[in-house]
Amino acid sequence: MALGGRMHITLRKDDFSSFPARFDHCFYFTCLCILDSVVFDLFLDQDHTSLDGQGHTSLVGKIVDRIDSDGDSFVTTEELKTWIKRVQRRYIYDNVAKVWKDYDRDKDDKISWEEYKQATYGYYLGNPEEFQDTSDHYTFKKMLPRDERRFKAADLDGDQIATREEFTAFLHPEEFEHMKEIVVLETLEDIDKNGDGFLDQDEYIADMFSHEENGPEPDWVVSEREQFNEFRDLNKDGKLDKDEIRHWILPQDYDHAQAEARHLVYESDKNKDEKLTKEEILENWNMFVGSQATNYGEDLTKNHDEL
Repeated sequence: MALGGRMHITLRKDDFSSFPARFDHCFYFTCLCILDSVVFDLFLDQDHTSLDGQGHTSLVGKIVDRIDSDGDSFVTTEELKTWIKRVQRRYIYDNVAKVWKDYDRDKDDKISWEEYKQATYGYYLGNPEEFQDTSDHYTFKKMLPRDERRFKAADLDGDQIATREEFTAFLHPEEFEHMKEIVVLETLEDIDKNGDGFLDQDEYIADMFSHEENGPEPDWVVSEREQFNEFRDLNKDGKLDKDEIRHWILPQDYDHAQAEARHLVYESDKNKDEKLTKEEILENWNMFVGSQATNYGEDLTKNHDEL
C-alpha cells in the first residue's frame, strides 16, 4: 500500500519513539505493530507465550469489542481511525514515561538541558580523547548541537527545563505543530549531501535506494523519480526547498490514521457495506496483527491496566 504522506525524523540511541517512515508503507507496518502491542498489553493476565493463528484471532476478537465504541457490532472507518489515533498517543506517552527516569536525574519531574546532555553525552564530553579517531566522534559532534537546537524549540518558555509535555515534543517533534520546522530542517540536513540547502533528485533517491555500480534501477525507483518531478518539485526547478520538503513529509491535507483505517476497512469488508463485522475482521486477522513486525518479547514485558 502506498500512502501519500511520509514522516522523517532523526532517531537517537534507545529512542524507538517516532514512527520513522521514510518509505510510505512504513506507517502501515507501524500501525500493525501498535495494534499488536495493545492486544498483548490487554491480555497479559492470560498465558499467551505461544500463539498460533487461533490465539491471534482470539485476541483480535477481544480488541474489536474495544474498537466498536457504540457497541452496535460493527466497526466503522471512523471508529477505527479514532482507535488508531488513541493508540498512537498512548504509544508516544508510554515511550516518554519509559525513558523519563533516565534523564530526570534530580527527580524533580522536569528534565533540564544539562540533565539530558549529561545523560546522553556525558561520557563523550568527559573523555573526548577516546573518540577522536572513531566514527562516534563525528556522530556526537553532529548530534549534540542538533539535540540542543531541538530541545530549545520544544522548550516553549525558554527556561532550559522541559516539562513532560515539552520533553514529549522534543522526542516526538512530528506530533507538535510548533516543532514541524525542526522536522523539516533535520530532514534537509540528513539528505542534503552537497550542503547547498536543497534536495536534488539524486539526493532524494539516495535516501531510499543505494545504487549498485552499473546496476539498473528497479521500477519503484524509476517511479519515485517520476514522483519527484511531478509531485514533489512543485516549482519545477529540479530541487526541493524547505516548503516543498514540508509538503512532502508533513502534508497538510493527509491524515495517516484516516488512510490506514480506510485501507483496513477496504481490505476486510467482504460485503462492501463500508463497515466491518467481527467475523470479517477475524477472517482477515493477519491484516490487523503484524506479528512479524512486532518484538513480542518487549511487548510482553509491559503492564498497562488501561488503554
